[in-house]
Amino acid sequence: MRFFWVLSGKRIRRALMAVVAIFFALGIFYAEQENIQVFMPLNSGPAAIYSVDTDKKQLALTFDISWGEERTGPILDVLEQKGVKKATFFLSSPWAETHPDVVKRIADLGYEIGSHGHRHVNYSTLNEEQIRTQIRKAHQILTKLTKQEPNLIRYPNGDFDKRVLKISDQLGYTSIQWDTDSLDWMNPGKEKIINRVVSRAHAGDIILMHASDSSKQLHEALPVIIDKLQKKGYQFVTVSELIAGSQVELNPVD
Repeated sequence: MRFFWVLSGKRIRRALMAVVAIFFALGIFYAEQENIQVFMPLNSGPAAIYSVDTDKKQLALTFDISWGEERTGPILDVLEQKGVKKATFFLSSPWAETHPDVVKRIADLGYEIGSHGHRHVNYSTLNEEQIRTQIRKAHQILTKLTKQEPNLIRYPNGDFDKRVLKISDQLGYTSIQWDTDSLDWMNPGKEKIINRVVSRAHAGDIILMHASDSSKQLHEALPVIIDKLQKKGYQFVTVSELIAGSQVELNPVD
């Protein structure tokens, strides 16, 4: 009887060790799966890029323009005066068509130009043919004005669904969102814009700002934002440079 209990005890200990090992292996597998799904969703199709996972202290300053006559020039003046050589502008094609001289200045300064679509409407409310029409029309206009074919798109109001992402991908576009929103269009005051951007900025960040007339205070906040981010050691790059060779953070769309 004593021999039986000794033998059973050994078997029990071995069984417990095997169970622990299995749970440990499952834990590692689960963690790895979670990591994969955060940065590279499996079988989820095209997705929008919000930021990149990088150890380099790089980030992208991005500016949406959809309307207005007064704010783009001062924003470009600040970037030029501060020696910022890399930034990305997402242009609404009707605005670009009526401001070819400003578009030329953006291109001549070497800044990256992406599409902000044609009509400033929520693309998720459109049918698939309407979505294609909006993207293609903007593409045609921007290509004619810049002599380069854009391949990045940020949707009006940041609105999209799976259909929009799929169609954009089919048309050769990468969908770009943002991780830090300046909320400059709300005009909360120069200091609040500065504090919001500088406190939230991080390596691999895509920062959303506006050079439309709705953003009345950004041209005052931007010089300080640039100075503070550079003091923290950040380098400004285009969105394309940021995502090239980096692990992108993708948010699944329901």
